[in-house]
Amino acid sequence: MSDITVIGSNMIDLITYLDKMPVEGETVSAPDFEMGFGGKGANQAVAASRLGSDVAMITMVGHDNFGKQQLHNFHRVGIDTKCIGVGSKNSGVAPIFVDPSSDNRIIVVKGANNELTPEVLDTFREQIKNSKLIVLQQEIPLETNYHAIDLAVKYGVPVLLNPAPANKDLNLEYVSKVEFFSPNETELSTLTGLPTTNLDEIKKAAHVLVDKGVGNIIVTLGSKGALWVNKDNEEIIPGKKVAAVDTTGAGDSFIGSFAHYFTEGESVPEALKHANEYAAVTVTRKGTQKSYPTKAELKELVNV
Repeated sequence: MSDITVIGSNMIDLITYLDKMPVEGETVSAPDFEMGFGGKGANQAVAASRLGSDVAMITMVGHDNFGKQQLHNFHRVGIDTKCIGVGSKNSGVAPIFVDPSSDNRIIVVKGANNELTPEVLDTFREQIKNSKLIVLQQEIPLETNYHAIDLAVKYGVPVLLNPAPANKDLNLEYVSKVEFFSPNETELSTLTGLPTTNLDEIKKAAHVLVDKGVGNIIVTLGSKGALWVNKDNEEIIPGKKVAAVDTTGAGDSFIGSFAHYFTEGESVPEALKHANEYAAVTVTRKGTQKSYPTKAELKELVNV
C-alpha cells in the first residue's frame, strides 16, 4: 500500500499567458498558450511522487482522450493508479490566464471529478486504512471529503485538508476532525467568517479552529511563507524569495511536498521549511506539474 493517498481532482490545464487581462467586452491577443496536466489533487500527488514518496491517487478521469492522457501521465510519474476510475462525463478542465506579473485567474470545469462519490471511496477502504496520510482538497463533492474523513478517523489515519477552492458550505464539524488544515488567508476567512487582512487577524482566525479541535492549522502566506498554529505553537516559517515567473500550482506543490516531507519523518517546522523551498522553485518555471522538480533536480534548483 502507498504511504500517501491523495483523494481528489484531476484537470487538464489550458494556460494562456497574457500581456494584459481583458476587461469586460474586450478581446486581446495573447503571446503564448500551453496545455498541461493539473487539478489540485493530481498536482499534490505528483509533487509528492516526484520527491520520492509512494503515492496512490483516488480520482475519476473522463471517458474522453483527456482521460486517457491523464492515466498515462499518472503512470509516467510513478503514481499508483489502481484506485482511479473512468467516469461517464468528460474530463475536468481548467482554463488559466496568467498576466505579466505572474498572477493568475482560473476557471474550473469539474466534469468527471463530480463522479467521485462516497460510494466510490467504499471500494478502496483498504487503501485508505493502510495509508500514512490522506490528502484532500475541494474540487470534488464535499460529501466525498466528509466520507473520506470519517473513514480515516475510523482507521486512525491522519488527514491533511486543503480547503481550496474556498467553499462557505464546508462543515466545521468535519474540519475539527483533521490533523492538518491548510487554507490561505481568503479560505480561512471564508470558513471562519473573520477578517484576515493582517497577521494578527490571521492568527486569531486560526486559533478559532484550533479551539474547535483541529490539530494543526497551516496558513499559506504566499511569498511570506506559512503560519503554523496548534494549541502549543504559533510560528511563522519564512518563505524563500525568488523571481516568480508563473505561480500556477504553487499552493499544490506546497501541499504535496509537505505531505512527502512529513511522512518521511520530518517535524512539522522542518517539513514546512522544505515545502516553502519546493514551492518557491516551482514559481520560477512555467506550467503546473511540469514545473515540479524531482528530488535530484531540487538539489540544483533550491538556490535559484
